[in-house]
Formats: sequence, C-alpha cells, structure tokens
Amino acid sequence: MTAELVPHDPERTLDAAVVDRGPTVLRIALGGQLRKLREAKGITREAAGEAIRGSHAKISRLELGRTGFKERDIRDLLTLYGVRDPAERDAFFDLARQANEPGWWHRYSDLLPSWFSTYLGLEQAASQIRTYEAQLVPGLLQIPEYTRAIVTTGLADDEAERRVQVRQLRQDVLSRTDPPTVWAIIDEAVLHRPVGGIEVHRAQLRHLVEMSKLPNVTVQVLSYAAGAHAGAGSSFSILRFAEAELPDIVYLEQLTSALYLDRKADLARYLSVMDQLSVVAEAPHRSRELLSSYAEQ
Repeated sequence: MTAELVPHDPERTLDAAVVDRGPTVLRIALGGQLRKLREAKGITREAAGEAIRGSHAKISRLELGRTGFKERDIRDLLTLYGVRDPAERDAFFDLARQANEPGWWHRYSDLLPSWFSTYLGLEQAASQIRTYEAQLVPGLLQIPEYTRAIVTTGLADDEAERRVQVRQLRQDVLSRTDPPTVWAIIDEAVLHRPVGGIEVHRAQLRHLVEMSKLPNVTVQVLSYAAGAHAGAGSSFSILRFAEAELPDIVYLEQLTSALYLDRKADLARYLSVMDQLSVVAEAPHRSRELLSSYAEQ
C-alpha cells in the first residue's frame, strides 16, 4: 500500500480507506516515502539529521511515523533529497498537515492517559489485531452495556458515558472500507463472569456469536479442558501493519500504564505464544457453539 502513497502526482488523491485509518497511518506512509527518498540518494540518517538540526534518532522516528512533522523539517529534507518540483513538494506538505491532524480520540484526551491514546492510534492503523484476553471480552467486541458495567465504578455518569463512547468509536474500525482482521482468543473464564448481570452477559455472548460470523473476525474460546497453557496469567495483543516500515507491536496493558514491545526477541516470543493458544483453543465453529450454549444457560 505504501507505494500508492508516493506524492509525486499532484492530481492523485489519497485512497479514502487510507484516510479513514487516521493520522497514525498517514505518518507511517509519509515517513516511509521520506526514507525511500533518502535511501535513493544514498544519504545516511546522520547526514539527514544534521540537515534538520537534529540527530539520526529523530530521522528514525520520522521515518517510522512515530512523531509529528514540522513543515520546516519536511522542506529541508525534500531539498536535501533533490525534490524541487513545487507540485511535488506541496503534495508532501499537504500529507504532512493531514498526518499532524489529531485523531478522533483527541477530544477525549481529558479521559485518556497518553499511553492509551498511543494505542488507539496504532489500533486504528493496524491491518491485523490478534488478542488473548483472560478476564474480559476484548474491547473491540464489547456491547455498550458490558462496557458501561466495567467503566462506571466510582465515576460520574457523564464521564462514564464518555468512556463508553470511546469504546464504541473504537469499534468503527470493524466496519470501515478496509477493516482489520481481528483474531480474538478468549479464556473460558470470561464466559462465566456475568459482567453487568445475567441479561447483559447473555446479550454480550450473543453479540460475540454474531461478531464471529463477520469475514474479518475470528473468535476462539480457550476452554478449561486445555489445562495449563503458554499464555497463563497475561492478556496481550499483537498489532500488525500493512506498512513494511512499522514492525509488529505487542501491547500489554496494566492498571496505570502500558508496555509496547517491538524487539525481535519479544515479538518472536509472543507470536509463538499466540500461535500455541490458537492451536489448543477450540476451533472457531466449536467456539461459536460454546458461546451460544453459555448464552442460553
């Protein structure tokens, strides 16, 4: 997909599906194009960093889409890379402005810690989301009543409702033009925990059944019969991106913070665990039967 975003044609417009994925993916796309220009000229990150009064680390962050873009930096880098055509330069500037626009979650910044806002941007940009959840239904698959039962404890009504809104807005990614593939493995303990009461719990299980029928959603139940397993004691998600410039990221959420792992050793370990869980968990059709059965009990 990245190749489609090279802004050399002033008449070309961004694919609507790409724009829908928000500023994170636009930063990734723009950073990838800058990297290709730099490499085509044989310029090192150190030299590029000097050109914008920065370091090679700053160039690395820009090229990975992990920071916003200053127009002055873009201007200097394009000059360094030999891009002088006004139309081409304007296309880069326009893409940078779009990439710097705040995501929809920005208006909830008073509710969301910065570490979770980062995750929302990555989730919106991901092409594949694999998650193992040991305690609760994954956020992308929750119904509003289930979410409300989780977030209302100790909060004023208006704040709780806004938190529910955030969860629902997150779920819009599942119905966009190019939705991510979501593969959720849910521990059987989740099926026994009546969050919000029996009726809410039943509605949530039925919702999981319906969501599992979507072509881009797979749900597996990790039953008690599986015994000890590789993921015991830890819920986590693995996000994968269509952009080759961005590695897979493992997301581990804690009570007051989160970890983002992208080292090869960590990725290999968590990918191995996720693969093992998908093997020992019930098959998707059997998982759907279990969910339906629990919903009717």
